[in-house]
Amino acid sequence: MLNLLTNPLAAVVTLYSFVEDRVKREEKGATAVEYGLLVGLIAVAIIATLLLLGPQLDQLFTKVLGGLQKANGAG
Repeated sequence: MLNLLTNPLAAVVTLYSFVEDRVKREEKGATAVEYGLLVGLIAVAIIATLLLLGPQLDQLFTKVLGGLQKANGAG
């Protein structure tokens, strides 16, 4: 599980494998537990991506804010 937190690609591959397995079995309907697992894996991938890209996003938004303030004459 720790690997899924540090590597968003691993979470996506795991999710893809899970969905592919469900399609191959040709079962109709999915239980709430399976939907919960899908939502959990997607959440892990999003959180891991934000943790990895957080500093770059912070710099980008700081730069944009500075540009907006400068254009508005407040900076």
